Amino acid sequence: MANLIFTHQACGLHGDVRASDGESVPRGWGHPEQPLRLDAVMQGLSASPALAAVERREPGKANPERLKTLHGQSYVDAMLQPVPSGVVDWYDADTGRTRGTPDAALLAAGGAIEAAEMAMSNQPIDRIFVATRPPGHHAEANRAMGFCFFGNVALAANRALEMGANRVAVLDFDVHHGNGTQALLWDNPDTLFVSSQQMPLWPGSGSADETGAHGDNVMNIPLESGTTSAGFLEAWKPALDRVDALEPDLIVISAGFDAHADDPLAGLNVEEDGFADLTAQIVALADSHCGGRVVSVLEGGYDLPALSRSVAAHASALFQGV
Repeated sequence: MANLIFTHQACGLHGDVRASDGESVPRGWGHPEQPLRLDAVMQGLSASPALAAVERREPGKANPERLKTLHGQSYVDAMLQPVPSGVVDWYDADTGRTRGTPDAALLAAGGAIEAAEMAMSNQPIDRIFVATRPPGHHAEANRAMGFCFFGNVALAANRALEMGANRVAVLDFDVHHGNGTQALLWDNPDTLFVSSQQMPLWPGSGSADETGAHGDNVMNIPLESGTTSAGFLEAWKPALDRVDALEPDLIVISAGFDAHADDPLAGLNVEEDGFADLTAQIVALADSHCGGRVVSVLEGGYDLPALSRSVAAHASALFQGV
């Protein structure tokens, strides 16, 4: 089996509000989902010689027509409109576009889709980490929210089904509920969407009685504030049993690291070992049922040192000991 990291420097330009190309130093926008997140992620992915040796590739941009298979045409067109230099085009109080956002969003979606294509093809690459931003799991069909524009993991799951997968499991351990992914996959009987999240917490969805249009294709795991790594792992056990029973052909992970104890946006107390242990269990299921095929896509994580350490732990487990 071979490992791969998809990333692109242009994903660091979302949120860069330099007034002109002549400014040599990026200017951030005072936002948790900041350009420096990508630097922190890449530091984590070079935390050991073995991680640093994993192949990196640049993904291509998603075809806007593919985005429109899950998102409305007018919505996609609006999100891809140019933004002048030095301007933040706020969609809502949390979610804004800057000059680099359209390209970054297309690359983030494109990376997830391309990773699914690669995993489902005959190429010897089975485990892929998509280190891009902006994240995607809050984006609904016609609504950007929670720092997200397009449903990256839902698009990846649908592409895998097009390429012959019979069943895809989408697993989201970000501290916030993946409301967008849930909405986009709600009526898809060939996917299982599982999401753990602190509750109560924004966006307010994700209760255990939200089970999908088919009664069993969505599973939510509400977690109380203060939940530790041990409690986090225990809460995921029934969900992993569901994945085991499903026998998926591909597992897609929404890898958010804002459940970390140091993260400023929530109140869970998961440490790096919690992310690593859960990832290792997911990879073991992939080895049992789908030839080891796992696509992991970056979501949240807003304390930069904790993000870097968590990504290193997750990637080491994803790449099986690297």
